[in-house]
Amino acid sequence: MTSASVRTRFGPPSELDERVIGVYCHTVQQGGLRSVRSAAEDLGMDVGDVGAAAARLVELGLLRTDPFAEDRLVPVAPRQASAVLTSPIEREIFARRDLIDQLRDRLDHIAVPEPRPAQLPVGSVDRISGPAEIRGLLKLTADMCREEVLVLRARQDTGDALDDFLALAGGLVRRGTAVRVLGTHRSRADFSARARTGRLVEDGVDVRTVTRLSQTAVVFDRALALVLGDDEDDEPVAWRVREDHVVRFLADLMDQLWDGAAPYLPGEAGYGEAADDLRHDIARLMAEGHTDDVVARKLGMSVRTCRRHIAALLRSLDASSRFQAGVQAARRLMIEGA
Repeated sequence: MTSASVRTRFGPPSELDERVIGVYCHTVQQGGLRSVRSAAEDLGMDVGDVGAAAARLVELGLLRTDPFAEDRLVPVAPRQASAVLTSPIEREIFARRDLIDQLRDRLDHIAVPEPRPAQLPVGSVDRISGPAEIRGLLKLTADMCREEVLVLRARQDTGDALDDFLALAGGLVRRGTAVRVLGTHRSRADFSARARTGRLVEDGVDVRTVTRLSQTAVVFDRALALVLGDDEDDEPVAWRVREDHVVRFLADLMDQLWDGAAPYLPGEAGYGEAADDLRHDIARLMAEGHTDDVVARKLGMSVRTCRRHIAALLRSLDASSRFQAGVQAARRLMIEGA
């Protein structure tokens, strides 16, 4: 489906008038739409207008048939509906970009090679800017992935391109692609992050956490990697890496971190199995003489949260200085661990 065909079928955004929005909001509040007539009475609208608005919402993917009750429509989150609607356009954009890359590579082979120092192959790392392009790149690469997806998630930003990609991870698992996500212990303490992670586990995604990660990256079939971050203006940017040695390094790094990571179990309260790991790291950083601010920054948490953990850790210790408290805590945890 091309962008022109999408415009022809769905029309411009201005067609989302108050009636359509009103019916959608009403359906969200009620948890579903079973009777057009009942909804019309609740909203004080004409039955025909409610029916037309519901049909429009189905076209846009904002309403879908309830899999447990075929006579009922249930709402779909706007971001998810948008991802489904724009996916064909984004896929076409990046398919054409890959075609451009192939043409450039072929033309480069025609030129007479000049002597130069050993370096990475031309085009082995590409820079992609902008949230829409990054989302499209993630979806296109996932479509071509067949065996395994490895995700290193250093941050828990909501509404970013990685969130949209992970929302589709269940589909990858159902078609036989293994998906592993390695996040940070901090995500266990955040309510919204726990909810998102719980849905991933329900979809069959294997999730573990470690104390900290320095970078967010996704590795597809151990053949291609996307490293995600921000540029100097805090705009999202991704680097597509196709150099075998670098991709293999990222995959091996995740394997090593994965072996020592704490499995995520949705039913666990708080940090669960990660609590001891977190206490070890706090004690070690305290013994090294770091301030609360530095400890918090290294562990990727707020200073207030960090101080709460330190207070809980030292509550049972009798130390005359912060350094001594850190050493005593580290020694005690090492003995307990042994």
